[in-house]
Amino acid sequence: MPHYVLENCIACKFTDCVDVCPVDCFHEGPNFLVIDPEECIDCGLCVSECPAQAIKNEGDLNATERLFIEINTKLSQKWPVIRIKKSPLPNAEDEKNNQNKLKKLILK
Repeated sequence: MPHYVLENCIACKFTDCVDVCPVDCFHEGPNFLVIDPEECIDCGLCVSECPAQAIKNEGDLNATERLFIEINTKLSQKWPVIRIKKSPLPNAEDEKNNQNKLKKLILK
C-alpha cells in the first residue's frame, strides 16, 4: 500500500522526506507536498523523516485522513516532481502542529 502526505504538511512543506525517497514519488505544490501513489514503493523511509508527522501508509489512515488519497492522487498528476531537499516555508515550525489546515491548501 502506498503512503500519502496528510494535512500536517500544509503550510509547512518540510522536504526531509524527499531526500530519502528512492523513487522520486514526491510532487511539490505552493505550500504542500504530495506522493504519487503509482510511484510509491511502500518503503516507508519518508515516514520517520517528516518533522510534521504528515506521512502515513494507506492502511493506517483513519476515516478523516482518507480524503488525502484523492488529494495526493490528483495533485501528483498536476504538480512537478521534487527530488532535492529545500528549505521549509518560513512559518513551518509554527504551522506544523496547527489543526484544520485544509482550508490553507493552495491548489495552483
